[in-house]
Amino acid sequence: MDLDQDKARSLGLAPADVAFVTQTVMNGATMSQLREHEDLIDIVARAVPSERLDLDTLKDVNIFTRQGTVVALSQVARVRYELEEPVLWRRNRDMAITVRADVKDGEQGVSVTQSIRPLLKDIEARLPFGYRIDVGGAVEESDKANRALAAVAPVMLVTILAILMLQLQSFSMMFMVFLTAPLGLIGVVAALLVFNAPLGFVAILGITALSGMIMRNSVILVDQVQAEMAEGRDPWNAVLEAAVHRTRPVALTAAATVLAMVPLTRSIFWGPMAIAIMGGLTVATLLTIFFVPALYAAWFRVARQADPGKDRVAGEPAFAT
Repeated sequence: MDLDQDKARSLGLAPADVAFVTQTVMNGATMSQLREHEDLIDIVARAVPSERLDLDTLKDVNIFTRQGTVVALSQVARVRYELEEPVLWRRNRDMAITVRADVKDGEQGVSVTQSIRPLLKDIEARLPFGYRIDVGGAVEESDKANRALAAVAPVMLVTILAILMLQLQSFSMMFMVFLTAPLGLIGVVAALLVFNAPLGFVAILGITALSGMIMRNSVILVDQVQAEMAEGRDPWNAVLEAAVHRTRPVALTAAATVLAMVPLTRSIFWGPMAIAIMGGLTVATLLTIFFVPALYAAWFRVARQADPGKDRVAGEPAFAT
């Protein structure tokens, strides 16, 4: 509706008067309120549908001027049809059309998005300049969480190194133990591929926790080596005895952790984390038992003695259980 300001002023009408009349006819105006118990119900007056939905009828709506005369709306305004967007949705201050969908039971939003994205490449390539396709939902939230986790990663690494240094009292052993943290990635990748689980935020969270478990097992093994050497054994036999002594507690602890994660594998949200921990810890435990002793021997250049039993305590067997 285009209001003729000159005609309206000559008739003594203000734009607010015309707007109030059209608003009353089209949408209605609150005339009073009715109390029903503790609720107040608005009493709205508006034209009947046959009058307010017909453009030709709307042109003949009467407007009372302040002088008491009556004029038709068509005398002071031009009423016409026009198409416009009733609601403009925006995303990051850009106008956007949002496509939403529900994920069926048993599927994850990240997995579904990864399968859909290749199908959108042809559409995205034909979009005009200034248009793009952004991915939201679980993928966007996962990226935000990953960025937040990466922001505190340096502080986390410094804290881990400080704790290892306080416990081991040696820079060399600290770095050796720290380098065992990635051992679980072998099992993590295999487990995620076998179970077709996405590498999202919860899986990365599980990998972070898994790194701490692996370093803990390595610290236990290194500490046992130091204890064996403190008892008088040569470094070679100390490594062997430590590996044998710590095999059962490390394996049982890992088995308890893996079995505790089994119920979480059926969870849509926590499933990837449980799968990552189970696969990574299983492989990392085997590597801790067999690889870490070899790494310790190579790291500190531990050579095998010509007579393996000469430094053993008299009467003590070669391998204790």
